[in-house]
Amino acid sequence: MKISIIMAAYNAEKTIAESVNSVISQTFEDWELIIADDKSSDNTIAAIPQDYRIRIIKSETNSGAAAARNLAVAAATGDWLAFLDSDDLWHPQKLQKQAEHIKKTNAKICYTATAYINETGEPYNYTLAANPILTYKELLKRNLMSCSSVVLKKDLFVPFPVGYIHEDYAIWLKILQKEKQAQGINEPLLIYRMVKGSKSDNRFSSAIMTYNAYKYANYNKPIALLLTIRYAIHSIKKRLKIKLNI
Repeated sequence: MKISIIMAAYNAEKTIAESVNSVISQTFEDWELIIADDKSSDNTIAAIPQDYRIRIIKSETNSGAAAARNLAVAAATGDWLAFLDSDDLWHPQKLQKQAEHIKKTNAKICYTATAYINETGEPYNYTLAANPILTYKELLKRNLMSCSSVVLKKDLFVPFPVGYIHEDYAIWLKILQKEKQAQGINEPLLIYRMVKGSKSDNRFSSAIMTYNAYKYANYNKPIALLLTIRYAIHSIKKRLKIKLNI
């Protein structure tokens, strides 16, 4: 089982070394890390730690995280894919525990619970739990599958849609429409960094991107709107729990 880890990076010189080192520290060793630099204007590439399992691809244009991830996936040689954002962190046993769980359950897609930190690395006292079995019906309500927590069989992958959309949520919906469920490990093996000013931090922008994800999953406008409202309620509750429990 070889895992290709996909990382999109743009002006990430302040965080990428820590993120990459959390990969290098994995107890599971059969991995490659493909970093697609989305035409950064800072010292992102120079900040990347060296390891023979790391490859860097430079995008010719700044096209966004979705396009950069698709570029990296196209270069992947593993039979499994994992995703890690350039400001997130992994627990040292993340890949090992997922590989063992996949072997035990014969899963094709596996995700984990998520812990949270702020921009300076201070932890929040909140964890987004993972359902042992996440059904498509439950995924429709809210996105429990943080992108940086997922490992999936490469042949399940569909390209991230490029545009004003929650691209990871969109493809999880597409994948689970077919696979029906994902396996979850209810341990916070992903540490997600909350960054002020990001697309997901703006509630109005996030709602529009969520609506577009439901449209991408072939729901008509009225249904997509209702699903977006329900999703927004869950999202607001989650954000309040995170920020009130620092």
